[in-house]
Amino acid sequence: MAAHEASAVGSLRAYNTAMITYSSACPDIGYPVSLESLGPGARDCSHLGLVDAQLASKAPLRSGYRFVYASQRDGSQIKTRYQIVATPVNPGITGARQFFTDETGVIRFSMKGGANADSDPLL
Repeated sequence: MAAHEASAVGSLRAYNTAMITYSSACPDIGYPVSLESLGPGARDCSHLGLVDAQLASKAPLRSGYRFVYASQRDGSQIKTRYQIVATPVNPGITGARQFFTDETGVIRFSMKGGANADSDPLL
């Protein structure tokens, strides 16, 4: 279970790095519309292949965790905010904690489900 959680945290770190790179390469877009835009063969402004195909799928699943992404605009067409939640597929078996990250780059966790921007930061 610890290995699954460590993998989920590593994936969130990879996503955070990819988001920064993407928004720098695509200033007229900001953060991507979907995680698919971060992967190999993406057909938007970046074409960078910032994460592997598994993490850049419509419904990413890795090491017993499912990743859900959302982006938001703040008054313009440019996406200035994002959030990603990592949830264990089989709680108590593939992981005990749910994880959350956003444009701040801080990874947060919850032992009671529902990790969000108010959850404890991972140290």
